[in-house]
Amino acid sequence: MLVARASTTCSATLRVVARTSTRWGQRMVDGDVKDRNGRRVTAADVARSIGVSRATVGYVLNDTPGARISPETRERVLQAAERLGYQPSTVAQALARGRSRIVLIVLPDWPIEFSLRTQLDEATRMLDEAGYATIIHTHHESEHAQPLWKLVEPEVVAGLVPFTPDDVRSIRAAGITRIVPDPDDHVALDAMPVVLAGPQLQVRHLASLGHRKLAFAATPDTRLADLSAVRRRTVEREAARLGLDLVDARRIDYRDADLAGVLHEWLAAGVTGVVAFNDEVAGTIVGAAIRAGISVPEELAVIGHDNTPMASCFAPTISTVGIDSVGVGRWMAEQAIRRAEDRPVNTDFPEPTTFLVERESTACRKDR
Repeated sequence: MLVARASTTCSATLRVVARTSTRWGQRMVDGDVKDRNGRRVTAADVARSIGVSRATVGYVLNDTPGARISPETRERVLQAAERLGYQPSTVAQALARGRSRIVLIVLPDWPIEFSLRTQLDEATRMLDEAGYATIIHTHHESEHAQPLWKLVEPEVVAGLVPFTPDDVRSIRAAGITRIVPDPDDHVALDAMPVVLAGPQLQVRHLASLGHRKLAFAATPDTRLADLSAVRRRTVEREAARLGLDLVDARRIDYRDADLAGVLHEWLAAGVTGVVAFNDEVAGTIVGAAIRAGISVPEELAVIGHDNTPMASCFAPTISTVGIDSVGVGRWMAEQAIRRAEDRPVNTDFPEPTTFLVERESTACRKDR
């Protein structure tokens, strides 16, 4: 997946649609002004047309600080550039500045769900306000194409999760030194507070309601296997800390014809509370329970993750936990901007704002 959000400063870099027009005998193709012979109009042509040096034209058009150019000469240069239809090359300008003002956000091979979309919306909004174009790229493990950081010239490569050592070597080999999160910090996925906080709150909520035996319902999406495993281990640790018993952990697939059998197994083992990987999995369990005649929440309480809109549309409505996805997206954008501007970055992941949304799928009884 590739999403390009181009700011004015680098729109020519990303232009893929050819445009043609005529003006004073010039022709514009793919954003470049051509003369009648098909040659691109250059700053040297502007200088030659009014008898000044190429350097003078450069000083005027680049508004170079400290350049001693008279107002009359400056006006002549601007008028000649307008008359000839000269368009400065944004690619050349970026190379001259050593800056493209592009931030490449690399996503793991995850589905773009509600929480992730919210993070990306906020990150790209902040980057746009700071004058940076954003390219969003999903990095597949079995990718056959060249990684996008080799094909464009981003100032920063930012990852939603830490990059692998192989990816870091590849990014640096492409000449890119600004990477977020900082690969030298060696932060693992299961050490990021934003990953751990949700499952911890799910377990605490069920424990506060008197549930002593839990099950963890993982997603069947293999792309999320690593994240699902981290959440399961977090649930195990939090349950053990609170003296609870995690009876079972397995993938729950809505296409499984024997979901009712799984739920009856859990009930027979004494499970009264289910921690679901996300709201989609929670909805699968609630739906299967209702169809199997299992009362939710009286017999089986279920809590999801992500606080998606669909959780409030079920009957019964689904309790869930939410993460401040807007804050996470803002933090990622801020780190990318700081890295691009060579300012100090906050190497510690912030403690996320995690909140409980208690609905009908969890019981308030404490007589378990």
